Amino acid sequence: MFDDLSDLYQQVILDHSKSPRNFRVLPQANRIAQGYNPLCGDNITLYLEMAGDVVKNVAFQGSGCAISKASASILTETLKDKTTSEIRSLFGRVHDLITTGKCDGDPIGKLAVFAGVHKFPARVKCAILPWHAAMSAIDGKQEPVSTE
Repeated sequence: MFDDLSDLYQQVILDHSKSPRNFRVLPQANRIAQGYNPLCGDNITLYLEMAGDVVKNVAFQGSGCAISKASASILTETLKDKTTSEIRSLFGRVHDLITTGKCDGDPIGKLAVFAGVHKFPARVKCAILPWHAAMSAIDGKQEPVSTE
């Protein structure tokens, strides 16, 4: 599907990296998680406003490569109004997509742009970092998440 790194940076990834959605502090967040990728320096803070087991609002801040910023941006659009069980299920599917290029089950929308990441092992951790932070946040864990 993807022949080289330039194919990986599709328009959707570039758009979300240059103009990330929900890139801000979320003052009313009641779950916050940090993620760090020491290999390339990706560093994000994910903010969730939960009402019971439903994500009512989500935002992030941080710095990193185009893949990690785009992944965090698309994640924030995807998680809104989802339950923790829906997010756990989606995490498994996104993890499979990023690590194997395949996704079973329902279509995953914009997240499909990460299907080629598996061909670039150094970028897998960049793409999955925001998702690990999201899992940590919904689990209420306070310690930073690392992709080491």
